[in-house]
Amino acid sequence: MLIKSSDSLDAVFQTLKHELHRGALDSKHPFRFMTLATGAGQNLSARYVVLRKVDEDLNFYFFSDLRTDKIKALRSNPGTALVFYHPNKRVQIRVKGEAVLHHGNDVAKGFWTRIQGDAQNAYQPIYAPGAIISHPEAAYHWEGKFQDHYFAVIQIIPKHMDLLQLNGQTHIRVGFEKTGKDWQINWLAP
Repeated sequence: MLIKSSDSLDAVFQTLKHELHRGALDSKHPFRFMTLATGAGQNLSARYVVLRKVDEDLNFYFFSDLRTDKIKALRSNPGTALVFYHPNKRVQIRVKGEAVLHHGNDVAKGFWTRIQGDAQNAYQPIYAPGAIISHPEAAYHWEGKFQDHYFAVIQIIPKHMDLLQLNGQTHIRVGFEKTGKDWQINWLAP
């Protein structure tokens, strides 16, 4: 278990922040991969993305090719949700927030310089993600070395978070609501 009913709300919040930061730093942590939900109305979509950074304000950062459907969806509707799940600790974290796209600015350039060598190729294929190709190998043609013109960083600014600790018949749930720079934290019925 990640949290117990005897924990203080402040201790729960510190544990939440610690685990989210670990997800961004430790490639083996279950929070390294999160589900991103986008869309509006009937045009909804969800996919896994890799958590790259969590800053002190609990903003979440991940990377994308600028030509993806998720970028189009976030440009149309920046409202989004993230879901994290830790199977060993049996805890789910849901985040609702707003996406900010970084492309060609200092934020994107700062992340780009930290991507190691050939890993940069993931953000510069000739064919856009989802394009029809003649055979799988066609996807492995790149425009050139170390070009960042399709590289984007998505920042999710959280507005609401919800932690659900599964525990038999005594689940524990905590809600986190952001007001300005502060978080209001409450126990919730599971």
